[in-house]
Amino acid sequence: MQKTGKLELTWVGKYDEVVVEPRILIEDPSKSYGDPNSENMLIHGDNLIALQALQQDYAGKIKCIYIDPPYNTGSAFEYYDDGLEHSVWLSMMKPRLQLLYSLLRDDGYIFVQIDDNEHAYLKILMDEVFGRNNFVNEIIWKRKGGSVNPSVKLNNNVDYILLYQKSNKAAINLIYTLDDEDTQRYIKERFTSVDENGRRYQASPIISPSYSPSLIYDYKGYKSPPNGWSLSREKMEEFDREGRLYFPADKTKRIRRKQFLDEYKGQPIGNLWTDIYVINSMSNERTGFDGGQKPEKLIERVLKLATNPGDIVLDSFLGSGTTAAVAHKMGRKYIGIEMGDHCYTHCKVRLDKVVDGEPGGISKSVNWQGGGGYKFYELAPSLLVKNPVLPVYQINPEYNFEMLCEAICKIEGFRYKVDGVYHGFSSEKRFIHITKEFINAEYIKTVAATLGEDQSLLIYGTKIQSGLRLPDNIEVKKIPKDLLEKCTFESEVR
Repeated sequence: MQKTGKLELTWVGKYDEVVVEPRILIEDPSKSYGDPNSENMLIHGDNLIALQALQQDYAGKIKCIYIDPPYNTGSAFEYYDDGLEHSVWLSMMKPRLQLLYSLLRDDGYIFVQIDDNEHAYLKILMDEVFGRNNFVNEIIWKRKGGSVNPSVKLNNNVDYILLYQKSNKAAINLIYTLDDEDTQRYIKERFTSVDENGRRYQASPIISPSYSPSLIYDYKGYKSPPNGWSLSREKMEEFDREGRLYFPADKTKRIRRKQFLDEYKGQPIGNLWTDIYVINSMSNERTGFDGGQKPEKLIERVLKLATNPGDIVLDSFLGSGTTAAVAHKMGRKYIGIEMGDHCYTHCKVRLDKVVDGEPGGISKSVNWQGGGGYKFYELAPSLLVKNPVLPVYQINPEYNFEMLCEAICKIEGFRYKVDGVYHGFSSEKRFIHITKEFINAEYIKTVAATLGEDQSLLIYGTKIQSGLRLPDNIEVKKIPKDLLEKCTFESEVR
């Protein structure tokens, strides 16, 4: 008997998937800050619901996602329950990663930071969601110090950052660093010579990587190597005029090229980051959020690698607000999502200070002077709630008619925009109308009066005449019955 199977990570509850209600976002102007025209967003609420709420407007538009989800360490943070059972943790992560995948641009990147408790499981899960061929790197951040040496295992002083691309259209920004330990050691060992102008340099060979007859020539009495120089005679003369050539006293030796330290950009950055330090007790970056706050320099490097000014950055586990703060200072647009009161007490307070020009973190290195702003959003409550007496769902009494229309448009995939009798559209030829009036043949005729022959209409209502005969281009649905078939309505998702 032939046996078949596939390579995958399984856990209890993996396939218990539900379609989350795409809630509407409601701006709270009293909490928005700075430029009223800003496109930056700070969202308070469960990130699974918020990510679903963003799909309609932001699918395929986010250039970079950085998340630092709960590590599942078994210890309880002040603001997080960071001790979830493995299957629960994986069930929490999978739908969020799937929504994040759909939000990324085709040339976008996602960075997920984790420690060694769930690192291996997360890698396999991300292979499944993003595709193993889209794995780019595993970055190791060597945090200085670490916890007090435990008696049962080695001290943990590194975090892992899994980096994936959305597709092969992505192209990482090559950056260099002069700060890491390896580069400093390289400089100390190599840039030992000083020219007549006091410039430090190292002398490098000028050897052609392949045979080229046109590059075999003598220069000022110095013979070329057997395969020739890597520079033409004209380029050699240009370098000579600029003082970029080193001529040894012994003419039996070869001319070398000077590489000046003041022009040296450093080594291309690798996946071992040893030069970024954790936030210590004396740091001006401290925000009172001690459960895993990351230094701004770490996020700065992430954004330098994956974004350019004006790109949209998303962090759905915003924590103390570091990703949003750094994106703001670096001229990126951002969406930050956090649940709980610390969205008010930490994230908002921090971003207000950034807008006002606070001097901490990377402010000095990027010459941050303040400015800009963000809009603060709350997730609307669930559109449908259970009747307090009867075993049925009803429209949430907190919803006014405008909110009802926007919510139904979002659930059905229409863009909410009132235009005459229509409340939204999904294309130039398909429209939606929502009403609490009694829907009969005459009502439909009135609403569809301006509908073109090649256009179609979806009507949602609470009271509908039975036995209606409808033309092929008109569909009528009942509230709440037909909405219940679209997604799961819950007061909160955890």
